[in-house]
Amino acid sequence: MFKPAQLESFLAVAQTLSFTQAADELGVRQSTISQHVRQLEAIVGKQLFLRDTHTVELTPEGEAMVGFARTIVDTGREAVSFFAGPQLRGRLRFGASEDFVATYLTDVLRDFRRRHPAVELELTVGLSGELHRKLEARQLDLVFGKRQLGAVHGQLVWRDRLVWVGAEGTKVDPTAPVPLILYPEPSVSRAQALETLQWHGRQFRVACTSTSLSGLRAAVLAGLGVTAHTRSLIPHDLVELGPQHGLPALGEIEFVLSPPPRLRTEPARALGAAIVADANRLRRAR
Repeated sequence: MFKPAQLESFLAVAQTLSFTQAADELGVRQSTISQHVRQLEAIVGKQLFLRDTHTVELTPEGEAMVGFARTIVDTGREAVSFFAGPQLRGRLRFGASEDFVATYLTDVLRDFRRRHPAVELELTVGLSGELHRKLEARQLDLVFGKRQLGAVHGQLVWRDRLVWVGAEGTKVDPTAPVPLILYPEPSVSRAQALETLQWHGRQFRVACTSTSLSGLRAAVLAGLGVTAHTRSLIPHDLVELGPQHGLPALGEIEFVLSPPPRLRTEPARALGAAIVADANRLRRAR
């Protein structure tokens, strides 16, 4: 009943919330994406997206369809892989931001190793900026990390809000410099937090710097200050700080796979496809 191309187009739009970006991701025309979505809506008899000239949103039926579509697509891929002949082999040097390693990404990597046992997977965990530097130096084959809005490198996986995070009961003195707990340079979230405070003329001081998420979390729980964190990946024992705390909004941040698919090795292309396929679960991993 469902054609793979229809499901692939639907999932691409669901992940990017953009027909234009979905077309770019799949290398087809936007009219093709729209046609596939219309065909799928005709088959299920439900509207899957609410869209106007500016925004695209999933309907409740569309949200449900994401799970069904991913299952069908993944099952099809597994069948193709099973009957394809020789196993995928080679070395894959994969770099991931620590934010992701602490969430559902561990399950994605375990599934990848199960499906491709002949691939020698090497994992490097670090700051997104440093990982991209290693990619440019050809020390890594694939990087899953963050980029600021406006940057063009990598394949967009999803977009999320960057928010201020603190311990339960955190209070921010509006008359004093904001105490910050940050990753060192070249951290994407650090850069965005500092640029935002500077833009709003807000004074700050760096109360703690740590290269690890566990270090940042410990400092926040100890009450040393606040930090900037991706909203969907906030540790369970920290809380988002709302407008009542008087801190300026940090805006959005993007999560990308680098390099783009056409420049990846076969093992990197396979892992990249697995991460994109599970993007919604990664985004809702809290």
